[in-house]
Amino acid sequence: MKKLILVLTLSVMAALNVAASTANYEVVPLPREINMQKGAPFMLTNLTTIAVAHDDADGQMMRNAEFLIQYVAEATGLKLRTTADKRHAGIVLDIDSKRVANAEGYTMTVSPKRITIAGGSPAGVFYAIQTLRKSLPVATAEEKVNAGHSVELPTVVIADEPRFGYRGMLLDCGRYFYPLSFVKRFIDLMAMHNMNTFHWHLSEDQGWRIEIKKYPRLTEIGSVRKETIIGHNSPIYDGRPHGGFYSQDEAREIVEYARQRCITVIPEIDMPGHMLSALASYPSLGCTGGPYEVSRRWGVFPDVICLGNEEVYTFCQDVLTEIMDVFPSAYIHIGGDEAPNVRWAACPKCQQLMQREQLTPKTVQGYFTNRIEQFVNSHGRRIIGWDEILDGKINNSATIQSWRGAETGQRAAEAGHDVIMSPTSHCYFDYQQTENTRNEPSLCGGLITVEKVYGFNPVAGLSESAVSHILGVQGNIWGEFIPYTNLVEYQALPRMGALAEVQWTNGMGKDFNTFLPRLTRLTTLYDLYHYNYARHLWK
Repeated sequence: MKKLILVLTLSVMAALNVAASTANYEVVPLPREINMQKGAPFMLTNLTTIAVAHDDADGQMMRNAEFLIQYVAEATGLKLRTTADKRHAGIVLDIDSKRVANAEGYTMTVSPKRITIAGGSPAGVFYAIQTLRKSLPVATAEEKVNAGHSVELPTVVIADEPRFGYRGMLLDCGRYFYPLSFVKRFIDLMAMHNMNTFHWHLSEDQGWRIEIKKYPRLTEIGSVRKETIIGHNSPIYDGRPHGGFYSQDEAREIVEYARQRCITVIPEIDMPGHMLSALASYPSLGCTGGPYEVSRRWGVFPDVICLGNEEVYTFCQDVLTEIMDVFPSAYIHIGGDEAPNVRWAACPKCQQLMQREQLTPKTVQGYFTNRIEQFVNSHGRRIIGWDEILDGKINNSATIQSWRGAETGQRAAEAGHDVIMSPTSHCYFDYQQTENTRNEPSLCGGLITVEKVYGFNPVAGLSESAVSHILGVQGNIWGEFIPYTNLVEYQALPRMGALAEVQWTNGMGKDFNTFLPRLTRLTTLYDLYHYNYARHLWK
């Protein structure tokens, strides 16, 4: 009798031309626990429905369901739909903060009849959806139009949560302006990799990229350079103006787009260095009064804002007030890196300040940082600064972003600062990703392979108390030699996959050899969405 049922089932499947492919839960980043179960698989088909089991007053859970519908359709061609019938839905999305203590954590249970996802918050549900999405095989064009196509999901219980609460990527829009549509595409890429913080670098010597209504010349003048150097500061320029900026409404659009994908946008307005675009717009902010121009070259320049001029503090506070109005993030990044002190040492106003406050050219930046931090704190926010701000006497409440090596982050953490690790040794994705650079499109030096990114341990050598101050890890894409958006993608991928695993997955027992086949499967999604990625690992 059993044999007869099997024959009939196979006959019916053949008649309907049903094709089934199988999901694989070993994704990037790897979930903390994957416990396979016995039993028949869950069959994902065009008849599968999704129900939201938790109160959804703000609509986040229903948005999660819509993301899942979108992702499944894009990968498989299957057209799921939502239902109010929670008892008979094939997929149930829920929040269970008692069972899942970490707000970004989740459990996912696949049984023969149902997939049940429970998150510590809507964000946890979103990351479970990312795991489910990445576990699905990408269907062929023929399979997507086949009404009988389905996907087998083996029975499993997955319990997962992130290793770090801060999982970031920086996009430098100061050197080259990237269109709003690409910023959204970059955020989508971050969501695919379970990242939750978009560090948006918005001001540079080479361009001011965000509208400040009180200071319109910042975008009228500061957003455009008349030409750009070719290569590594050669004597040749391209002769073409380059410019662009984001209006405050466009920036708010990005904030909301990211928020829907559980990503916080942290803006960076670099001060007191890297301010030539501001000085070109308002020369009175500088120690010499100019003339200044928006830089056509790359590098670190001696002209910085004048720390002995009270007008500068008014300017910075006004700019940050508008920035904080646009960006609701708990943190505001004030840069603080690569600020030479030669102008301060020679400036009469700065000399008066240093004499009054008993400062030196090397410590006067700390005075500026503390004043700006007090202002930002008075608005209920906190500052992040690059690790150079450690060179002054700053408060432990300032968060340090370590870039000049992991050692600066370790020193800051041991001193009681919260720290974001993004050292040049492992996290600068504008660096080369292969030793054979002859045919590489980026002109940036340095070498950071996928394997090196994967091997980064951000808490190595730290005391237990210092480990608690490591908020997380961030990858950076600086734009000097990346004028095109497809080159941004090429430099980011597949290294973002390796970084995602550093950020999310427990560091114990990591193995690059087992990571590589999972990364290889992830490239099917890169291909699906037409992301441009480096292929050195597969040559």
